[in-house]
Parts: sequence; C-alpha cells; structure tokens
Amino acid sequence: ALQKMTVQDVPGAFPTVDVPDHAHYTIGVVILIVGITGTLGNFLVFYAFCRSRSLQTPANILIINLAISDFLMSITQSPVFFTNSLYKRWIFGEKG
Repeated sequence: ALQKMTVQDVPGAFPTVDVPDHAHYTIGVVILIVGITGTLGNFLVFYAFCRSRSLQTPANILIINLAISDFLMSITQSPVFFTNSLYKRWIFGEKG
C-alpha cells in the first residue's frame, strides 16, 4: 500500500529561522493595517463606481475587477496572516 508522506518525512524541506517575538508582532500589525486599508479602500472604489454613472465606462471595468480581487484578497488573507503572526506559527492545521 502507498504511504502518505508528510513534511516531517523530508528533513530540511522547509528550513526555519529563529525570529524574535517582536518581529512577529510588528509584521502582524503591519499586515493588519494593510488589510484594513485594502479592505476599506477597495470597497470605496467599488462603491464610487456603483454610485456614479460617469465612472461606469468599459475601461473602468478593469479597475473594478482589480479592486474586487484586491478586496477579496484583503479580507481573506490578512486575518489569516495576522493571526499566525500573533501565535508565531501556522495554527490552521494540515488542511488549512
């Protein structure tokens, strides 16, 4: 039968470095600020596009597409990165 390999079976596959605690917290706070700014900023771009007829041009659809993509990245990635920074490790298990 086939045996499932894990990261633990390959030593040195993902080398780690000792990082001071304050570096984790600093990066976590920066990511939190970037996430909040990205969420609010991209939401405002989308809101302005929807409310203003003059902004609804074919060329601006690309801008809205980018704003929506960035908004979704901000609300899905920033909380995960921030939480992991506070715990100083990956906390969402193997499936996450």
